[in-house]
Amino acid sequence: MPRQTRRARAATRRKRRMAAVEHDLSAADWAALQAAWGGCAYCGATGTPLQKDCVLAISRGGRYTLLNVVPACASCNASKCNDEVTGWLRRKRLDERAFLERLGAIHAELATAACPPGSPAAR
Repeated sequence: MPRQTRRARAATRRKRRMAAVEHDLSAADWAALQAAWGGCAYCGATGTPLQKDCVLAISRGGRYTLLNVVPACASCNASKCNDEVTGWLRRKRLDERAFLERLGAIHAELATAACPPGSPAAR
């Protein structure tokens, strides 16, 4: 049996981690996140394709959920890799406080939209 390359072993590990957790981010959730952020959640870039980036990386126990995914440009997503988000923002000299405040506001906005007052889930 031929030896696997490092990339193939990493892909196998990622596939195993992805299968081990439940991901519940729907296409509608992803569209709502992209609209709410209006560009890259980290650097603010617009007009570029956005990728799903887990705030808490999958390798650190995160998963694709409405509260853990933000839209990111390819550059930010690749640079962040599986780093802890606040440390990465500091190293990149990006505005950590602005990101965290915006993240909280968007989560509150999306939670309100998903669960309007008076609905059974809101009680």
